[in-house]
Amino acid sequence: MATPEQIFANYQYEIYLKGIGGEVPALPIAYDELEAAAREKLSAGAYGYVAGGAGNESTVRANRDAFERWRIVPRMMRDVGVRDLSTEVLGTKMPAPLMLAPVGVQSIIHPEGELAAARAAAGLGQPMVLSGAASNTMEDVAEALGDTPRWFQLYWPNDPELAASFMERAEKAGYSAIVVTLDTWLLAWRPRDLSGAYLPFLKGEGVANYFSDPVFRAALDKPPEEDIQAAVGHWVAVYSDPTVTWERLDFLRDNTRLPILLKGILHADDARRAADAGVDGILVSNHGGRQVDGAIGALDALPDVVDAVPDDFPVLFDSGVRSGADAFKALALGARAVLLGRPWVWGLGLAGEEGVRHVLRSLLAELDLTLALSGYTSFDDVGPDSMVRVR
Repeated sequence: MATPEQIFANYQYEIYLKGIGGEVPALPIAYDELEAAAREKLSAGAYGYVAGGAGNESTVRANRDAFERWRIVPRMMRDVGVRDLSTEVLGTKMPAPLMLAPVGVQSIIHPEGELAAARAAAGLGQPMVLSGAASNTMEDVAEALGDTPRWFQLYWPNDPELAASFMERAEKAGYSAIVVTLDTWLLAWRPRDLSGAYLPFLKGEGVANYFSDPVFRAALDKPPEEDIQAAVGHWVAVYSDPTVTWERLDFLRDNTRLPILLKGILHADDARRAADAGVDGILVSNHGGRQVDGAIGALDALPDVVDAVPDDFPVLFDSGVRSGADAFKALALGARAVLLGRPWVWGLGLAGEEGVRHVLRSLLAELDLTLALSGYTSFDDVGPDSMVRVR
């Protein structure tokens, strides 16, 4: 059962009690206000990089529309006084089924980047998935996380030795799973970034894991500290491999003992093939609408994917989650845990570690309240029959 510290809903009472003394939250509560405040503070390039999507951003809108098509049906007269939101996925215990999604290049949002996000996650015990395109090394982020569980997101490079090195480093640094992103072998056509000719990687942002890697450095004539442009050029040459197919999944298993999840699954056939291939889990995601314009909303894909795999096969979810109610819907449709992206990034931009903590506590409080007010004490009891689909 939840301990008093894990009654996430109590965050609202902290806010109301401070209000007695005339103190109101320093940071916005509602998502739209949070994003608007971040837009005012961040550079145009940084804001557009996080907020933007592929093409005319119809997939970003599709993600949100998919949530609106599902409506929760609360049940009454149930004892919901004590709730337990805790769960475990692939050996990773979490106080609530929520993880920080992998978001790259966080230094363009805040000088401390992933380190601030990691400290906020650690303070709440919520696991973090670190982007391979981080602005801080996986070792430094692991140190900031302490004992808090973490997974590592792998952008599969076209240098097998580099890919193996990333996984070896992650294992040594205490990461407990490898999340392989499948939908970003190539950068999508992103008008917001293109209009400002803004790609921070080319300025050496978001490449800390590469520049610190012994395999990557051995391929350079001079270390990145002495010739950053040559190092960036090598990063461009190796960062991904668009020729990867299902037949090469054995390479991952041959080079790590960690559980392997595939991120970017949207089709039931791909889900079945992943399960048959022996990976340990999948993540339903369309990269937050950043890769294929006109793609299916991630939540629309979730039910068919869940139905396609065995009941005990972990399916996780991201893309379009803005609130606790959104997370409830994804969990009701079969996700074991939900990964949150843009909301906490706006918090990071506004107030660093404290901003991330505020966003996470707000979403966890709403998730707890939504669970209780819908008539449940655990997500083990929540399912598709907890909602209806509307036109």
